[in-house]
Amino acid sequence: MKDVVYSINGPVVTVRNSKTFSMQEMVYVGNKRLMGEVISVNKDKTTIQVYESTTGLMPGEPVYSTGQPISVTLGPGILKNIFDGVERPLEEIAKEADAFIPTGAHVDPLPTDKLWDVTMKVKVGDRVQGGDIYATIPETDLIEHRLMVPPYVKGTIKDVKADGQYKLEDTIVILTQDNGVDLELKLYQKWPIKKARPVNKRLPISMPLVTGQRVIDTLFPIAKGGTAAIPGGFGTGKTMTQHQLAKWCDADIIVYVGCGERGNEMTQVLEEFRELVDPKSNKPLVDRTVLIANTSNMPVAAREASIYTGVTLAEYYRDMGYHVAIMADSTSRWAEALREISGRLEEMPAEEGFPAYLPSRLSQFYERAGYMENLNGSKGSVSIIGAVSPQGGDFSEPVTQNTKRFVRTFWALDKALAYARHYFAINWNQSYSEYIPDLTRWYTKNVGSKFMQDRQELKTILAEETKLQEIVQLMGSDVLPDDQKLTMEVARVVRVGYLQQNAFHPDDTYVPLEKQLDMMEVIVYLNKKCQEVVAEGKPVRELIETGIFDDVVKMKYDVPNKDLSKFDEYYKKIDAACASID
Repeated sequence: MKDVVYSINGPVVTVRNSKTFSMQEMVYVGNKRLMGEVISVNKDKTTIQVYESTTGLMPGEPVYSTGQPISVTLGPGILKNIFDGVERPLEEIAKEADAFIPTGAHVDPLPTDKLWDVTMKVKVGDRVQGGDIYATIPETDLIEHRLMVPPYVKGTIKDVKADGQYKLEDTIVILTQDNGVDLELKLYQKWPIKKARPVNKRLPISMPLVTGQRVIDTLFPIAKGGTAAIPGGFGTGKTMTQHQLAKWCDADIIVYVGCGERGNEMTQVLEEFRELVDPKSNKPLVDRTVLIANTSNMPVAAREASIYTGVTLAEYYRDMGYHVAIMADSTSRWAEALREISGRLEEMPAEEGFPAYLPSRLSQFYERAGYMENLNGSKGSVSIIGAVSPQGGDFSEPVTQNTKRFVRTFWALDKALAYARHYFAINWNQSYSEYIPDLTRWYTKNVGSKFMQDRQELKTILAEETKLQEIVQLMGSDVLPDDQKLTMEVARVVRVGYLQQNAFHPDDTYVPLEKQLDMMEVIVYLNKKCQEVVAEGKPVRELIETGIFDDVVKMKYDVPNKDLSKFDEYYKKIDAACASID
């Protein structure tokens, strides 16, 4: 009996009395062959969520089984590309169909007619297993693509082609598996998006993902292989924060997933990334970037797929031995898609209408991050930085609270800071990083033994200021004794001179860790010398009048990243200012 559409409810389609389909199988729905996934099976009906618009679909149209889960094609051509949530190349579709994706569009994810320069890494008779590299391809000027034997495969090389130019579908290696069956290895492999790629073992977190952004690297660092959330209300700078991290963090490859974001924001991302120059290599940044665009006007079900597609691509490059950072913007839109599908399935809602399985879905996503030893013995990492968009900036809502359970770094964006043009608008009282104990040894060894000590001193100054602010708001700053007035003034230097950063200034958009340490040292020295002056009974007002606090604030602009010796002048200025007080 032919399987046909019985009912249609938005992206949710049902088929009656079918025993053809299995859970999480990819199917094609209707005469236009819309892509869908089986999400529920029982003896009476099969439920399918369709990743494309179901407008025009009618009951009675056929449903085709594929026998395979939803998978992505992994091979050369991923980098520099722009995909939708189910790995359809948007630029190729635009050539055929202009600005909007037509329903039922079937375009090869990767270019099948392009010739790639292939260098073989195996010879006849070699024993290989899953993860072993059998060929390499210069995918871009920055990244070497390493073709790997699919996981769970073991055998002996039977035939190898010579080095040369080959297309994606060309068989370049024939592998005789241990069961005697020959396997043809091409320039690509497929992998189901909802299944994590296997590794040898998960390694302990030990090194930071250096971003060059002071508030992150110093106060709330994220580790390579770590997870972070950026929650914030409308206009607080979630997307801009992720853009800056994508530009400057020391990951080898960036996967940017725009999940349910506004179309104009995604356009800005696409245009910006094309113009940006990678600071490490002076090549275009897009050479090591893959973009997944799933804008808010695209079918809602595809938002769920876009997150899994992005993390699967990230794991593939991790398996080659690269460090990958994935920016998911935003997981709240993804959760809203889950809520809409759940509502159409008439499932029992949990808090605020979200499905009861929201926490488990979030954990499945964030758990795919990690610092790993791969099947081929190389080491790589996937770091996940997810933006969260709580309605009205309310951090007590379910997506933010559940995300908090599964990430170890929390960068809480503050509307008041954002509106005061304090960039990044990361609130130092609400944010935290649980990676500090894991990273202390690395910072001590690679930056200096004083880095963590100075960091703690800055945090103490900011905590003191927070306490004093309550008194100031009630009674005014005049009631404070001079030592507390000094704390308020030094805290302003920390806030404006250290935590606030200018993304448009050539020396302040990215700050190396060495300069961050030198800046902290100057602020700590300023605090110490001024405390000595105040302890002698001299008024803090006279210290302020010397202008030393404003001078120290400007050091982030005045000291070039390539000439840190200029910090010596600030110690002299501080000594001179303190000595000038009678």
